[in-house]
Amino acid sequence: MKKQLVFLGAPGSGKGTQASKLVGVKGYNHVSTGDLLRAEVAEGSDLGKRVSEIMSSGSLVSDEIVLELLKKNCDLGNGVYIFDGFPRNIDQAKALDAQVLSEAPYQAIYFKVDNDKLIGRLTSRRTCGDCKAIYNLISKLPKVSGVCDECGGSNLEHRKDDTEDVIRNRLEVFEGTIKPVLDYYESKNNLTVLDAMENIDDVFHGVEGALS
Repeated sequence: MKKQLVFLGAPGSGKGTQASKLVGVKGYNHVSTGDLLRAEVAEGSDLGKRVSEIMSSGSLVSDEIVLELLKKNCDLGNGVYIFDGFPRNIDQAKALDAQVLSEAPYQAIYFKVDNDKLIGRLTSRRTCGDCKAIYNLISKLPKVSGVCDECGGSNLEHRKDDTEDVIRNRLEVFEGTIKPVLDYYESKNNLTVLDAMENIDDVFHGVEGALS
């Protein structure tokens, strides 16, 4: 039986890239809480209307609503999922265990990075403005310069939040909350730590090893 997966790592640590590979090769479903929130709003459901009101007011969506959204969209009895972007703190990790994962076998994978190298990676990141495929001017160039491999679009963008000052602030926030989460999963023997600064294929081999 395949394990459910919880991906942990700083912004730009490669979680999305590895999730995409697992979706294609292993049949996993990639669960991004941000994508789920936007989809629920677009659907116009009662939950989506609540989310829309909260987001329109500039407030953060509560953990309770995110958990409700995960329970609605994740059928762990009939599929395997990669939880990406949640949990971000120890309270969320415990709630995810109790309310969503329950008795399902799972593995938390932490993509560990060197912050200075990560800043170089993120400031070199480019995203297709059409299909959102991610490239990097250092480690993952498109086959044709300036052209997306996936959709052929020529709108490769440098995100406004991929500047050094913004990235350093995001990393400080992340590091302030991640250690208790790692300690929690390690205490449950559910944690694998990978060197996310290795090349993409080597990291993926590590992910595959964590599944066995």
